[in-house]
Amino acid sequence: MQLILERFTASFSMSSAWYALIVGTLTALIASLLGVTLVLKRFSYIGDGLSHVAFGALTISAVLQSLFKFTLMNDMIIVLPITIAAAILLLRTGQNTKIKGDAAVAMISVGALAIGYLLMNLFKPRSSNVSGDVCTTLFGATSILTLEPKDVIVCSVLTLVVLIVFILFYNKIFCITFDENFAKATGTRADAYNLLLAVVIAVIIVMAMNLVGSLLISALVIFPALSAMRVCKSFKSVTVCAAITSVVCAFLGMLIAILAGTPVGSTIVAVDIFAFILFTLTGFLKKGAKT
Repeated sequence: MQLILERFTASFSMSSAWYALIVGTLTALIASLLGVTLVLKRFSYIGDGLSHVAFGALTISAVLQSLFKFTLMNDMIIVLPITIAAAILLLRTGQNTKIKGDAAVAMISVGALAIGYLLMNLFKPRSSNVSGDVCTTLFGATSILTLEPKDVIVCSVLTLVVLIVFILFYNKIFCITFDENFAKATGTRADAYNLLLAVVIAVIIVMAMNLVGSLLISALVIFPALSAMRVCKSFKSVTVCAAITSVVCAFLGMLIAILAGTPVGSTIVAVDIFAFILFTLTGFLKKGAKT
């Protein structure tokens, strides 16, 4: 117990630990808001596909900086536009009758993943330890104490933008989530709002890469929504419950990672899985109590 307290005190005496908690909770919050819509619309695969694209874009950014001998203040300058463009392309391609949605995701995501790994091997942009670089990018940094003030600023701004978009277009998002055909019949531009969702989820994917890595991002988006659906029924209650669950799980996961020295991304996802099991058991108990 004494060792845990000493590690806790030592970790939080550094500002980077607080930066990690802020970025982690903000990322978990906005990821959970759109997670409910993505699950209900069966768009969960988009998050997984875009996470692979973000990996490829991050590699391209590193290669460009290595070849042209310059340093960016933030990799998002390159990664974010590429991921957003992929989200738009994914939506347009998925609407093509010759290339169905799941095939488009597989084509774009696997292609981006392969190209990213190929470039990383050819140019070795970060270090000679290619396997370590790939593992860090895919599964998140092994240490939580890596974030800087600029990361907090960028994350806060993007979080504010996502929250404003979600609040302003809440009714439209609700409509296209449950009955897109009816929404179109009433004059709602469903295609435009689907495009908006794709762009916003691309922003979330890029934000979450530093926290959980590109391969674990989908869990951050999907698990809180699935957990909330075990016990809540209305769209609003599921969204609120998912947001609270996501923030709590991210916070606990980061605390455990600090105290136990485990990889932050894997730890957060493990806590999300545990929460899902608890919510599932609670749902069964509620159903049994009613009968």
